[in-house]
Order: sequence, then C-alpha cells, then structure tokens
Amino acid sequence: MRVVARPNILMSAIAALFFLVAHAVVAEEAMQFAREPLAIETVDGRNLPFTVEIAATPDQRAHGLMFRKSMPADAGMLFAFGAPRPVTMWMENTPLPLDMLFIDSAGIIRHIHANAEPFSRAIIDSRGAVEFVIELNGGTAAKLGIKPGDHVKSATIERDTAQ
Repeated sequence: MRVVARPNILMSAIAALFFLVAHAVVAEEAMQFAREPLAIETVDGRNLPFTVEIAATPDQRAHGLMFRKSMPADAGMLFAFGAPRPVTMWMENTPLPLDMLFIDSAGIIRHIHANAEPFSRAIIDSRGAVEFVIELNGGTAAKLGIKPGDHVKSATIERDTAQ
C-alpha cells in the first residue's frame, strides 16, 4: 500500500494569506522616504508649515502613503515628478482620507482634490500639467484655508524649479 500525502487546502490557503499580509507589512516598513520642511504661503499672507516625506523615485511614488493608518496633522508627502505632466492618482491600499494638492513647476497650487476616499480605485486627475503633488490629511486644506493660487516652498520644489 502506498500513501500519498495530500496538502490540506485550508492550511495552504491560510499560509498564502499569511504571506500576503506579511509581504504588505514588509513593503510598508521597507520603503524609506527623506523628510524636509515645506511651507504653503497663502494668498492672504499666512505661512503654513509642514514636514513632508519626499516620493521622488518611481517606486516611492507608486508606494506613497499606502498602508498608513495615521499621519501627524502637520505632516504630508510630496510627490516630485521631475517635469510638468498630467498626473493621475488613486487611493488603493490607502486607509487615510487625503487632500491632494496639485502644484505646477513654479510651486503654485493649481487644483485641490479634497478628502480622497480611502481604498478607492477612482482616478483623481491633476486637471493639467503639474510637477508636484502634496498629500495631506483629509480636510486639512479646508481647515487651513489652502486654495489654488497659494505658493508652496520646499528644498525639493526650489531645486526642481531651478533646473
């Protein structure tokens, strides 16, 4: 008599799920971002300070704020694309509602998409060529009165706009 071991389908499914979850956790922890101060100068003269993480490489931009469950009120992420272009974003794997500020090559906010829906696959369009996108906690732009026309300053924006 010959005995053939059959894999337990339930155990295989549980193991696969474990590896998928573990991969997501490792991916979140493995992605590193530089940080820098950033200021939004409103048209009415206020200076709003933030500390942002910089997403400058394709991998960093693809990862963005995915899997983040919280972010300090004065924090955000600056996506730097290197040249003006139409940009589309989405919220898949992102549990935080976010305000997306679309910024031209001169550092001027051109469009704001407020309170992007967590986990949504809906496409969020820049509505024109931009070089940068800032993601802030959802509701921040309305709470602080940030509007299109406001000017954004940071070392990354200053460096990229000087080239």
